Amino acid sequence: MCGRFTLTQSAEAIAEAFDLDEVPRFVPGYNIAPTQPVPTIRASKTSGREFDYLYWGLIPSWSKDPTIGARMINARAETVTEKPSFRTAFKRRRCLIVADGFYEWQKLGSKKQPYYFQLKDHQIFGFAGLWEHWHSPEGDEIQSCTILTTAANELMRPVHDRMPVILHPQDYDLWLDPTIQTSERLHSLLRPYPDAEMHAYPVSTRVNSPQNDSPDCIAPLEQASVD
Repeated sequence: MCGRFTLTQSAEAIAEAFDLDEVPRFVPGYNIAPTQPVPTIRASKTSGREFDYLYWGLIPSWSKDPTIGARMINARAETVTEKPSFRTAFKRRRCLIVADGFYEWQKLGSKKQPYYFQLKDHQIFGFAGLWEHWHSPEGDEIQSCTILTTAANELMRPVHDRMPVILHPQDYDLWLDPTIQTSERLHSLLRPYPDAEMHAYPVSTRVNSPQNDSPDCIAPLEQASVD
């Protein structure tokens, strides 16, 4: 699964990475957690791409209870077209969740050691995401999202058997295009990211609490990295 991630770079870097017409308003996050607003990219209703914050935890449009979103932070790529909560969004409402790293926890006996994963070139990237809109009986709207996951690559496997789907920049247009609804074409993008292009290292358990959101969260421990 993917339950925490980071976006620590500048708004200008985000605009450049995703070819945005405007530099977004943005506050860096070192420990972004479920049920928080998360930075996303969607296809603009007019042209190009737009940056926005969506609630992390997809709330199906038909749900009577919006708290279901806290259990919908991830969607398995292998079954996304089968699940009523995700299949319509997979066809019509795909997005990128903007990040520059993510955390996962390795079980070590009775303890769990957090690791921080990022690209070797430290570039910003987009997780494959889905988004949905939900309306309350009173007419309030919540726009929410989820991150797709797939099997772990060789780098990730010693820590966890799943990893978030990281898309390559050349695939962003295909993923965001709502007119493309062929599941075979879309599923071809939902593969483990090449482990040779990533690295990881252990970090402090400070990241265990979402209340801790500072550069200390990504500071490496005095241990060997995983790469």
